[in-house]
Amino acid sequence: MKRKHILPFLLIIQILFLKILPFFPEAVERYYSNGLYPVLSKFSRIILGWIPFSVGDIFYLILIFLAGKWLWNHRSQNIRRKNNWKDSFLSILSVLSVFYFFFHFLWALNYYRMPLFEKMKIERDYSDADLYFFTKKIIAKTNEIHSQITKNDTLKVSYPYSDEVTFSKNINGYQKLAETYPFFTYQNLSIKKSLFSLPLTYMGFGGYLNPFTNEAQVNDLMPKYNLPTTSCHEMAHQMGYASESECNFIGFLASVNNENLYFKYSGYSFALRYCLANWQMRDEKIYLKLLKTVHRGIIKNYIESEQFWMEYETPIEKGFHAFYDRYLRINQQKDGMDSYSKFIDLLINYSKKKSL
Repeated sequence: MKRKHILPFLLIIQILFLKILPFFPEAVERYYSNGLYPVLSKFSRIILGWIPFSVGDIFYLILIFLAGKWLWNHRSQNIRRKNNWKDSFLSILSVLSVFYFFFHFLWALNYYRMPLFEKMKIERDYSDADLYFFTKKIIAKTNEIHSQITKNDTLKVSYPYSDEVTFSKNINGYQKLAETYPFFTYQNLSIKKSLFSLPLTYMGFGGYLNPFTNEAQVNDLMPKYNLPTTSCHEMAHQMGYASESECNFIGFLASVNNENLYFKYSGYSFALRYCLANWQMRDEKIYLKLLKTVHRGIIKNYIESEQFWMEYETPIEKGFHAFYDRYLRINQQKDGMDSYSKFIDLLINYSKKKSL
């Protein structure tokens, strides 16, 4: 086999390997998610966590520049040598093979681990009655925390902390959570404000995890009352949980277990918004009935968030969401973008066993 064919061939081997891996979630859980991955992620966060800017974003910028330069150079060569397309195609496959390997080796094999509902012995199915009871409970809790902060049910919550202070305070929630569930222990903080916050906003995302550097990236332009739960969500990705619904669930638990009221509010209002959206799709009358019991100040926070995202709404967002939906489905999340809202399944059934 010629050298230029080796990496493209290995790409095929990797794809075939990943077709088999879903049949062995216990092995992935034991040997990768709880074996090799914690060592790799801890090393990355220790090395890069202290750096105040996103190394991963810089890495992506360099890659984009090099990719553009390569395409320009090969375009010029292909004009002179029309039969050079095979070599160019093999070069692209070789680069993809290397990235595909490191993407999975450094983080993405976590897509194939045991589902969290099995690990925590949580049921997945629930009835409309379960959802209704849970929504009322979340409304009561969110109203309670809102009143403690604002002392006035018509005022929205104004978040008082900087991004950096928020990131450090997130540790408190994870420490409290780990007292009950040791597998949610978080160490070696590495959360950064993304250099791509504006593009992320146009794409409609509050953050992402860089799988190559294990840095949690947060969109620092979004309304700040969302920041604790959003950043806790990305920290859950760092811990090796790939499912978006599971990270929403973990991010919620880390926020509401925090001793700080603003963090609790972020978590409860986050869950409540998903519950209300669920009812809006299921039954408009029940949705409006429930909405009347929510403090006006909380609704003002929701309006603030909605107006922010609408300001940046473009066809780019829809196109990227379609792309990301497909990406999630390929990577063991059959519900695609809808998987974000599936954490309500976990929450409802978790609340039957544990108080929220």
